[in-house]
Amino acid sequence: MPKITLKGVTVDFPFQPYKCQEEYMSKVLECLQEKVNGILESPTGTGKTLCLLCSTLAWREHLRDAVSARRIAERASGELFPDRTLASWGNAIPEGDVPACYTDIPKIIYASRTHSQLTQVISELRNTSYRPRVCVLGSREQLCIHPEVKKQESNHMQVHLCRRKVASRSCHFYNNVEEKSLEQELATPILDIEDLVRSGTKHKLCPYYLSRNLKQQADIIFMPYNYLLDAKSRRAHGIDLKGTVVIFDEAHNVEKMCEEAASFDLTPHDVASGLDVIDQVLEERTKVAQQAELHPEFSADSAGSGLNLEPEDLAKLKMILLRLEGAIDAVELPGDNSGVTKPGSYIFELFAEAQITFQTKGCILDSLDQLIQHLAGRAGLFTNTAGLQKLVDIIQIVFSVDSAEGDPGPMVGLASQSYKVHIHLDAGHRRTAQRSDVWNTTAARKPGKVLSYWCFSPGHSMRELVRQGVRTLILTSGTLAPMASFSLEMQIPFPVCLENPHVINQHQIWVGVIPKGPDGAQLSSAFDRRFSDECLSSLGKVLSNISRVVPHGLLVFFPSYPVMEKSLEFWRARDFTRKLEVRKPLFVEPRSKGGFSEVMEAFYARVAAPESSGAIFLAVCRGKASEGLDFADVNGRGVIVTGLPYPPRMDPRVLLKMQFLDEMKAQSGAGGQFLSGHDWYRQQASRAVNQAIGRVIRHRHDYGAVFLCDHRFAHADTRAQLPSWVRPHVKVYDSFGHVIRDVAQFFRVAQKTMPEPAPRAAAPSLGEGGGIVSVSVSPGPLPTRKAMSLDVHVPSLRQRHTGSPVTKDTEGSLCVEYEQEPVHAQRRPAGLLAALEHNEQLAEGPGDEALLVEEACGCPTLLGPREKRPAEEQRGRRRKVRLVGSSEVPAASTDTGRAKLFMVAVKQALSQASFDTFTQALRDYKSSDDLEALVARLSPLFAEDPKKHSLLQGFYQFVRPHHKQQFEEVCLQLTGQGCSSPHKHGHPQRQGAQLALDSSGRKESDPKLTVSQGATRQLDPCEQLNQGRPHLASGPFPAGDLNCSLHKGSRAPGAEKQHPSTGSACSCGHTTSSASDRCVWT
Repeated sequence: MPKITLKGVTVDFPFQPYKCQEEYMSKVLECLQEKVNGILESPTGTGKTLCLLCSTLAWREHLRDAVSARRIAERASGELFPDRTLASWGNAIPEGDVPACYTDIPKIIYASRTHSQLTQVISELRNTSYRPRVCVLGSREQLCIHPEVKKQESNHMQVHLCRRKVASRSCHFYNNVEEKSLEQELATPILDIEDLVRSGTKHKLCPYYLSRNLKQQADIIFMPYNYLLDAKSRRAHGIDLKGTVVIFDEAHNVEKMCEEAASFDLTPHDVASGLDVIDQVLEERTKVAQQAELHPEFSADSAGSGLNLEPEDLAKLKMILLRLEGAIDAVELPGDNSGVTKPGSYIFELFAEAQITFQTKGCILDSLDQLIQHLAGRAGLFTNTAGLQKLVDIIQIVFSVDSAEGDPGPMVGLASQSYKVHIHLDAGHRRTAQRSDVWNTTAARKPGKVLSYWCFSPGHSMRELVRQGVRTLILTSGTLAPMASFSLEMQIPFPVCLENPHVINQHQIWVGVIPKGPDGAQLSSAFDRRFSDECLSSLGKVLSNISRVVPHGLLVFFPSYPVMEKSLEFWRARDFTRKLEVRKPLFVEPRSKGGFSEVMEAFYARVAAPESSGAIFLAVCRGKASEGLDFADVNGRGVIVTGLPYPPRMDPRVLLKMQFLDEMKAQSGAGGQFLSGHDWYRQQASRAVNQAIGRVIRHRHDYGAVFLCDHRFAHADTRAQLPSWVRPHVKVYDSFGHVIRDVAQFFRVAQKTMPEPAPRAAAPSLGEGGGIVSVSVSPGPLPTRKAMSLDVHVPSLRQRHTGSPVTKDTEGSLCVEYEQEPVHAQRRPAGLLAALEHNEQLAEGPGDEALLVEEACGCPTLLGPREKRPAEEQRGRRRKVRLVGSSEVPAASTDTGRAKLFMVAVKQALSQASFDTFTQALRDYKSSDDLEALVARLSPLFAEDPKKHSLLQGFYQFVRPHHKQQFEEVCLQLTGQGCSSPHKHGHPQRQGAQLALDSSGRKESDPKLTVSQGATRQLDPCEQLNQGRPHLASGPFPAGDLNCSLHKGSRAPGAEKQHPSTGSACSCGHTTSSASDRCVWT
């Protein structure tokens, strides 16, 4: 590996560094050697992480060498090297800065936003020649391997149950840590979170406490940065910052994290749930006390319950919560219920009314901790200790600084300076049921109020880190611009600053400002314009035109989720989305975390597929897709920013933040180190835009285009907020036609001059041959068809289907969540029925297969987005296409898949106790083969509630063959509907296609008439929510008979004519395999 010398330090780098990388490492070394803080911006793709690791670890080794040299020199006493002075040992390190011993060499604390980002950093570390001792800190939720603790639903319950087991030495994983943690296999390798868990499982020791042990000897410690910024987490993990070097990677989020860690919102629901838990425990303790009086011999057993709180102590806790609830509810709100704002110091007055003060907080915290720990691991209502845990966290935030001898002065002063108290009505109305006991207050009958304690100074957390004795603080990210305002917000000095250029050349990036659409309408995301028909229509035309010239993946960022959903709703109503999907299918960033990774995988799969024209990913600024995701190469050839994502102006927190900054600026005078509220507001939008732009260029050989589609980007002051590496390339266009011309030329040149990116081994592929299209992605819980369905992710679109049939099939409604994506078809079926038989055969093998159908005249094909047809196909050549269900609830095609789906549906529909009864009934049936006993246990669970009838009917498919007829009769008796009803089996005519038994008892099938239920269900347009239309079809569905909506005037003209390749037409307009066959659609 090349060795370069920077500022007197020899750095081992994996390859010859670029000039910007050398500059970056020089700035890092300057911070370390001068003991000063630094803000360093270097665009994504410039090797920022590698530079950070190599420069900091090289500096540590340099210090280690200096210590070694000093010791040698002291021992030699000048005999070995009489011509060299002691000060010359350890070049580039002043005499006073050489540590006295090896343990004094500063530790490196490397913090990033998430553990997944830290895993990437550790992977980069393995690519270097450095092998420091490493430790990764994580939570029990990520690291605990104790089965009982892992079962706990909430993180705080895991914490308390773990503490209880550790204190009682009843966790054998913890007991093994001390003797095994120093084993060579565990102490020396570079382990990330997953490696820790694997090693802990293998050696039967606790990964959580193993990481804490490794921390003591580690040279570099990795952790998410909320562990550093949150004082509670610092204490919990025992993080000592004195003399350390702290690096915040991906630091563009640090400002928000600093404020969030020091703020809270206390809702009426939180207080009420805390009171309910205390009531339950109080009742339990009272019963125990009464039992002890009646039966003194059992009092010893009750004393061992682990809770040292007397009923009187619990009564005091309850009184504190009731008084706090009353004090909050007593605050008068203005007539318009807009909320009232008070100085930060008001929080101490409010808490004092509930007797929560600096003097009493220790006792209250101890009691609450005891209570939560006592309840840890309990089932039922006792698991709901979230309200009590929140109260613990709140008290720790309010009284975070330990005052000398109980003097609250410094803390009150800090609260007045950095905080505001805001009290407003609870918008969620999550008030619990009225408590009718004698302790109930009149305040509980009023509308609930939320107590918000908001920190508006991220500098508060930064100053606290400095106060803890941090030697050097380095904030770095790909997008920190505008830099000046960022350093002002932190409120600590940053003498070293760097805005690095990119490593790419001019022909690899194109940036254009598009103030007007193709129709000449001005593009604007301003509040008064963004939902106008003119603006939305023009933006849709812009997107349609750009998608024609940008190859492969195209990312579109909206200012917010409501704007994205409204735009999609408008485009869908006017057929824009259908036209878009002809070229590139649309994928939408979901609001929830749950399906995000699956949607991303489906997007990557579509883009990476051979012969694919790419895909469009619709996302939101500040959303999940704008943060650290890899859209390298073909995954992101273009980024469209559809507006300036300003924070919501009327949000109370945004208003108060702006007021706070204006007050601070006024107090500090003309030379004050504070932003104005207006500057902060503009900076929030600029930083979100810069983060989105950062998705386009991910490495040295990447290239792409950036489209800024808002007329306000044409203003010089807005463009000045863009990253320094982007600004030289920005061009403002007056004519939209020139945009398309220049972009097309840009991609023509780039594709000729830039090397082709290496195909990714794991990338799924879309193979096309002989007219067959099939998609293959790695198995996952969400198939591509769902990822491409806007209805799934955009609630407003879901509500548009006024004519959509309502399904009661609970099992079916869950299929989409767990269905596996089809893989390559192995042979080409000859006709429609052969395709059905082919699907049945494939369903018997591992995994799901693509269902291929002939596109025949009169038979509606359920097509997803498709490529332009070759000329010979348009002239009448038959084409095979992959069936893409238009519904949100496609059926699973394997028995295992159906069983999984059914169990999930049952678990959602039943309580935990009922579900346990259900699973036990299944086990008993499996071993005893007693159907009567099974029915006796299932009937109370499913028969009494009509909503659960479909689950009982759905169970038919899992009943053993010799019991099916009997179970059918039971279903008819209990639910009034047999298991062979249309919602389960489809159409009565299919009975003719069942397998017959020959004389030997074997199944004899007719290849023409063998139709699997799963296959016919997927082909049946009546069972699909969109009834056979493409999944983005606009407008309501036709009313009428759901058994075959196509019968009533919905068939294509000429559908009754016989098609030469598929046989005759039936009365409903569908083709059959031959003149004698029955129509499978009726």
